[in-house]
Amino acid sequence: MSPPLCVSPSSHLAPQLSPPPHVPCSLWLTGCHGSTSCFSCQATKYLYELLYNDPIKIILMPGCSSVSTLVAEAARMWNLIVLSYGSSSPALSNRQRFPTFFRTHPSATLHNPTRVQLFKKWGWTKIATIQQTTEVFTSTLDDLDQRVKEAGIEITFRQSFFSDPAAPVRSLKRQDARIIVGLFYETEARKVFCEVYKEKLYGKRYVWFLIGWYADNWFRIKDPAINCTEAEMAEAVEGHVTTEIVMLNPENTRSISNMTSQEFIEKLQKRLGKNPEETGGFQEAPLAYDAIWALALALNKTSAELVKKGLRLEDFNYNNKNITDEIYRALNSSAFEGVSGHVVFDASGSRMAWTLIEQLQGGVYKKIGYYDSTKDNLSWYNNDKWIGDAPPADYTKVITTFRFLSQKLFISVSVLASLGILLAIVCLAFNIYNGHVRYIQNSQPYLNSMTAVGCTLALAAVFPLGLDGYHIGAGLFPFVCQARLWLLGLGFSLAYGSMFTKIWWVHTVFTKKEEKKERRKTLEPWKLYATVGLLVGLDVVMLAVWQIIDPLHRTIEEFTKEEPKTDIDVSILPQLEHCSSTKMNTWLGIFYGFKGLLLLLGIFLAYETKSVSTEKINDHRAVGMAIYNVAVLCLITAPVTMILNSQQDAAFAFASLAVVFSSYITLVVLFVPKMRRLITRGEWQSEQQDTMKTGSSTNNNEEEKSRLLEKENRELEKIIAEKEERVSELRQQLQDRQQLRSRRRPSNPSSRDGCAADNHFTNTAGPVPTLYQPSLPLVRCLVSEQADKLGRSNCDGSRVHLLYK
Repeated sequence: MSPPLCVSPSSHLAPQLSPPPHVPCSLWLTGCHGSTSCFSCQATKYLYELLYNDPIKIILMPGCSSVSTLVAEAARMWNLIVLSYGSSSPALSNRQRFPTFFRTHPSATLHNPTRVQLFKKWGWTKIATIQQTTEVFTSTLDDLDQRVKEAGIEITFRQSFFSDPAAPVRSLKRQDARIIVGLFYETEARKVFCEVYKEKLYGKRYVWFLIGWYADNWFRIKDPAINCTEAEMAEAVEGHVTTEIVMLNPENTRSISNMTSQEFIEKLQKRLGKNPEETGGFQEAPLAYDAIWALALALNKTSAELVKKGLRLEDFNYNNKNITDEIYRALNSSAFEGVSGHVVFDASGSRMAWTLIEQLQGGVYKKIGYYDSTKDNLSWYNNDKWIGDAPPADYTKVITTFRFLSQKLFISVSVLASLGILLAIVCLAFNIYNGHVRYIQNSQPYLNSMTAVGCTLALAAVFPLGLDGYHIGAGLFPFVCQARLWLLGLGFSLAYGSMFTKIWWVHTVFTKKEEKKERRKTLEPWKLYATVGLLVGLDVVMLAVWQIIDPLHRTIEEFTKEEPKTDIDVSILPQLEHCSSTKMNTWLGIFYGFKGLLLLLGIFLAYETKSVSTEKINDHRAVGMAIYNVAVLCLITAPVTMILNSQQDAAFAFASLAVVFSSYITLVVLFVPKMRRLITRGEWQSEQQDTMKTGSSTNNNEEEKSRLLEKENRELEKIIAEKEERVSELRQQLQDRQQLRSRRRPSNPSSRDGCAADNHFTNTAGPVPTLYQPSLPLVRCLVSEQADKLGRSNCDGSRVHLLYK
């Protein structure tokens, strides 16, 4: 330790350079000093030794912030002024807590206006911070937080560590921090940047802001606490920016000591006798030198003021507050040119100074500018250099892009749907135009018309199903959602409901045990229409309740961010629009459950009635085939579209093509056979000719009955012909048997067992009578397929038995 620097009331007040103030962490006093190595406990011991031993001290001069905090807080109890040259803690600016504290070292918060100015210059609005958990850095960061908020800048991530920075650095990497302010001591800086290298948190996408009072070769110093090489450390720190309080006047002007800043450094280096960069506190030496000058000038000024009041500095004691106030006023009004620059104190006792801005370029710090916070003046050299040739973005810019439906797919399906609608209109017109034809009447044309209308609505739903943000705005999207739901719901109810009704009534009427009795029932059309109306009404009620309680609205699904290869500072956030509601799954469960049961029941009824033949609904087999196809397509498509909900093209293709194909199949199966029959057989012409010849004005029911009777008559005539042939065969067999018996008959034709029975059919005295007369009741019993209609009371069972023997 060098000899102490002593300044007492009786000494000459012009400070000398001997000894040089090159130890930053020491307790400087107006008497002799002792080294504390920045330990508060040791500083407390020295403080009380000095206070309770002569001579009386006038001013205390601590070095580092931790010692200054303790000394400055206790000094007011002894009415002592404290002047520090190396304390930067922002907490020391609190005049309530430290009322007599001054420092020639600016507060660490003086870096913050410079940082904010740089953030504005480079257009950054989002930054992150990582700090060592000490009071000086915490206070600095709190001040920075307040200043960036005033400037419209946001600290998005704030990390801290005590001894191991690995986890906070990894956290910064995960949170995509780009502009990072690091607040830590030099030894911790090496630990931080070793982790930075491991996490690849450096390069053209990142900018680090560090404190500038580290040694220039701090990252090259071997440190057993880290496991990174010098080359790795140099790669990790390349391009970082430092802010440093100007501790040496950059201009070569004479100071109050008649020395320039360069002359001061030369004399100091001669006195040190070794490399200045390896000497602790070398950078703060000009501040310590100017602190002695500030003290000397303040004491001179105080002495002059005390003379006017008849007092002397030698009269000072620890209870004399008046002399303390004079020294305070003298220091507070100090203003002179020192080797560190212009020395002046603000209201909190802190030095106001310029800030030097440097950047590490090629392993060497280059000055890129100065900032004068008192005048808000940034002096810029325009020599900043970036790895990516430009300042990086402060965050990964997320570009929102919507995934729209493929227009080629939409147009293709729309064309198919349009052709389907045209086909449905043709089928509807055909059905209405030929409604008077018996064959069409027997297919329940009103139900067929409902099927055609339902297919038209379902096909029309394809168009809103393919509309998205590419075609419409967000405000119209809910209406499109409603259109999709209502068109599909009502289209399904009309198209499938009318076919289901046909199958239901065919199954009800013609699959009973007493089939022949049930066939006599008259099919009342109003019951069919009521069934369709019930199905449609249930859908209307269900959809109305859904839309009133929980209406559909536009929702956005976000996908994993994508990074384009061309721009590293941009990521793409794909989004997809959906029609959804709060309880979407519940409503879909109810809706799909009801429709699914109808589809399964329709398949069952179609299978049960596949062998039924009826003229009252003559196209029920075609209806059954259509139901099979619609049910299979719907039962497959519904779950698949729910699974593919996030793939707009696939989901639209499955849903729309299912609607298109089911509609096509239904229309073709139901209407094309009718068109073909009427065209090939000309049945509508024969119906018209019959009407013109008879001039009959009977209604449709009478014509139907007449046609059925004619058909039944033709069937009966055919059966009669078959029975006549059978009777002829039996008659021949009877004659052959009769001849055989007559050859074997004995001469005495007395009674023999079994011969009496033949007297029903023959007489020995005459020819065999005619057995078959179509007009007899027996023949009617044989030839009638409708035995239940003719009755069995007139039939001779013995004769029937004989004929079928």
